[in-house]
Amino acid sequence: MTPKSWLRDLYPGYFAMTMATGIIAVALKQQNYDTLSEILFVFALFTWCIMTVLYTWRLIKFPHAVFENLLNPKTTFIFFTFVAATDICGVLLFQHGLEVLALSCWVIAFIYWSALMYFGFASLCFAHEDRQVNVVHGGWLILIVGTQSLVLLGTKIAPTLGTYASYMMMEIHMLWALGLIFYAIFVTLFCYRIFFFNMKPEDYSPLMWVIMGAAAISANAGSSLLLSDPILPLLVNLHHVIELISIMLWTWATWWIPLLIMIGLWKHFYKKIPLEYEPSMWSIIFPLGMYAVTSFNLGVSIDFNPLLYLSSFMLWIAVIAWVSLLVFLLSSFKKTKSG
Repeated sequence: MTPKSWLRDLYPGYFAMTMATGIIAVALKQQNYDTLSEILFVFALFTWCIMTVLYTWRLIKFPHAVFENLLNPKTTFIFFTFVAATDICGVLLFQHGLEVLALSCWVIAFIYWSALMYFGFASLCFAHEDRQVNVVHGGWLILIVGTQSLVLLGTKIAPTLGTYASYMMMEIHMLWALGLIFYAIFVTLFCYRIFFFNMKPEDYSPLMWVIMGAAAISANAGSSLLLSDPILPLLVNLHHVIELISIMLWTWATWWIPLLIMIGLWKHFYKKIPLEYEPSMWSIIFPLGMYAVTSFNLGVSIDFNPLLYLSSFMLWIAVIAWVSLLVFLLSSFKKTKSG
């Protein structure tokens, strides 16, 4: 592979590595593993910087390839990994007292989210000929992950905005609701495809885990709203609704985990599809870490301690999976270099 070809063909969703690393750092901080959290915090910021440089270089060097990805319904929503990664980095920066940088992350993520949101749906309306439901896959729900990540960071920075705090609280409640609407639409289309259409083993990609991750982050965003000062009386009245929906979303995310494990076993053991490294595998780690964070926050917000124990268990599952995938990445890179 030439230097030019690897850059041209670079997977557009590698910011999922930053997302996975960052959310595990958040989970470790929640459960007082401060040293490990600091290490992953630095690594998350490092990967964000590296990916930003690489994708900027790719845009300058191969704009046609980038726009092909943007116009392709199978890849356009994967670009929302940048939104989620930037917001997760913002949450980490806020935890370290860097409020201005955290606010900057939210602004950058929101601008990018706004542009990509309408570009993505415009491409679905006008720029592709395949009108079949088989273009729908788990990666579409990264749009929901990006939307709800704005809510997560928004709840952190809202109290620092003074007289504008109420504006931010209203906006992030609206973003949370918008994320729920898109989740309902996309997951319906996705379930319709996998339950009623022919699926090849390779169609069951790691991106399917985003179905669970999108539900988990939506529940976590709801919990964050519950744990924040709503400021406006209207938003206070919504608390019971948010609490109910958050519990439902957490339950739905939990329901998906055994099914996703069964699909993986069916694909790699029954169908004997070799297990090889692919960049989309980072989309497995982020949902695991997010599920741990969500279980913790939901347990706190509804005062239900068993969720805290579940969070601790899922955190170490996520850490083991993160380390394993990083080793998998390095070994595949070494193999490619030697080959």
